[in-house]
Amino acid sequence: MVPHAAFMTLSLISGKYKMVILYCLVEFETVRFNELKRYLKTISDKTLSMNLKELEADKLIVRTEYPQIPPKVEYSLSERGKSLMKVLDQLCVWGEENRLTE
Repeated sequence: MVPHAAFMTLSLISGKYKMVILYCLVEFETVRFNELKRYLKTISDKTLSMNLKELEADKLIVRTEYPQIPPKVEYSLSERGKSLMKVLDQLCVWGEENRLTE
């Protein structure tokens, strides 16, 4: 049985792209929509937009909109998102240390 807190944490990063988006924001700090799209290559505008909205609703990223023409929007990790990255890094370390070889 998975403890409730662990289930909640996993639900925040579920899906094909959320972890990749978070790691992109760690690497590049502040990123615009089209930069994320180029980095993720195969993601559709709709899927990227949906994932960004979910990450923002979960307070893992910050969306900053600048009042100019054309509109400029940037995404960055929130403090909550940065604290989650410490956990995700440990998951990666565990995965490397426990990789099954064929």
